[in-house]
Amino acid sequence: MSARGLAMAAAAALLGGALVYAYAHRGAAGSAPAALSDIVAAPMAGDLPRGNPQADPAREPPIRTAPRSNARAPLRAPTALRQQFEQTPDLYSFAQSLRLRAESGEAEAIWLLTRVYDYCANYSSAPVDYRNDTRAMEAMKLRGAAAMASARNRVSERCARFAPEDGLDYPMILVKRIEAAQAGSLAAEASLMSAGKPLEKTEDYRLNLIDRVVRSKDPEAFSALAAGMGIAANGRSAGFDYQRVSGTQFAELAWQLAACRLGQDCSAGGSLMTSYCANGGICSQDPQQDFADFVYDAAIPRQGAEVVQEMVHSLTGEERMK
Repeated sequence: MSARGLAMAAAAALLGGALVYAYAHRGAAGSAPAALSDIVAAPMAGDLPRGNPQADPAREPPIRTAPRSNARAPLRAPTALRQQFEQTPDLYSFAQSLRLRAESGEAEAIWLLTRVYDYCANYSSAPVDYRNDTRAMEAMKLRGAAAMASARNRVSERCARFAPEDGLDYPMILVKRIEAAQAGSLAAEASLMSAGKPLEKTEDYRLNLIDRVVRSKDPEAFSALAAGMGIAANGRSAGFDYQRVSGTQFAELAWQLAACRLGQDCSAGGSLMTSYCANGGICSQDPQQDFADFVYDAAIPRQGAEVVQEMVHSLTGEERMK
């Protein structure tokens, strides 16, 4: 097995005892959020007892299914292109269909191309190694490893026609995101700010961008800005209206949860949950659990849930449900 494969196997082994996470480049759509990687560390039901590493996994109780909140319809329906990105089984073909539109300067097409590239980058850099590493995880029969392997299989299937020659690396994605932002994509602008590469470096630009994202109610822009509004924004002004949703781990989660309410696909099999699990190792042990239920179940203490909900409502403009 490759050195990278051994590292992945080690990560999968750790997943058997607790949720494990690590993320590569902050601000990319598929990266695991710092808020989750810092907060989520609770052992799942059925984990090996920490004081008894020789415990027999075969004796573990069944996986506990976390209680679900009553699902509410998103405030906005996704556009046809965004829905296609989430649902198509062949992202290579989808990318091909976007290229002509992107070459003509269509901002949304360029942005979604970067979403495809980001989603498929890890797989496309070494498809054979990626699949071999996934099979190694499956062979371990560890609970956390199984969830991560399932997400990686989903990526492998959707990205199967991409190859190393396509060059889906971070510098290329960054260039395309700058192109999308300059063409008018607010989500691309937000992602650049979260990555520490804003179109402009002035404080006025930063505050204006935050305001434009909130007013747009664009779920992709909310999600792209989330990492930039968490710990990365600590000590910086977000303007009078948004200071309470800035600079903390909970603030980052609130921006992403707001994106879910506004229409981003945050379902168990959507790109958000898949990327967090496949790329960052942040995997729900309940295969039916969506992002919101996962966060409230595993990442936010009971005492903090109401605070986060208030943040989300302030961002979406909803009245809080009694």
